[in-house]
Amino acid sequence: MKADLTTLDAKAIGSVDLNEAVFGIAPRADILQRMVTYQLAARQAGTHKTKPRGEITGTTKKFGRQKGGGGARHGNRKSNIFVGGGKAHGPVPRSHAIGMPKKVRALALKMALSSKTASEQLVVLEDAKSKDGKTAGLRQQLAKLGIDNALIIDGPELDENFARAARNIACVDVLPAQGINVYDILRRDKLVLTKAALSSLEERFK
Repeated sequence: MKADLTTLDAKAIGSVDLNEAVFGIAPRADILQRMVTYQLAARQAGTHKTKPRGEITGTTKKFGRQKGGGGARHGNRKSNIFVGGGKAHGPVPRSHAIGMPKKVRALALKMALSSKTASEQLVVLEDAKSKDGKTAGLRQQLAKLGIDNALIIDGPELDENFARAARNIACVDVLPAQGINVYDILRRDKLVLTKAALSSLEERFK
């Protein structure tokens, strides 16, 4: 399958071949949903923590007599039923990550790429470079391409000036080829790939 190749100045300079096995498969919502859940779960810090009664600082002395006090029979004040006491069955630091087979992860990425291709939201650029690193100039170039909400994927190394220029543009993310992922593809309207990014993807799925 073919895709138009353009420059940052919105000039068509030919076309490129897209691998049918990567950009031409039918997306499945359940696979994409599983992958997004997998990514978001792995991002959670899992640092939430409360103290059980064994970690509360204080005396363990029984604060009242066993009988005749006119109330319940209590031990020390570190019990979870008192203000300042421990938390019963509270959260502890843990990993929220869930398992996902490597083949399913690869399939989900192919489906995300295919969904952008099928919806005609894929743009292929010759390169993503900026001479002066100015945000205003890059914003004008993206406007010519009809891009206002996009994920831009370059080769293994990003052009420093381009990354700096895109940093202050809302709803535009720039990642190297090895950082491409399903969540960031789906959260943006358009996917922009450079020729270097396509080469990296071909090597990845070879």
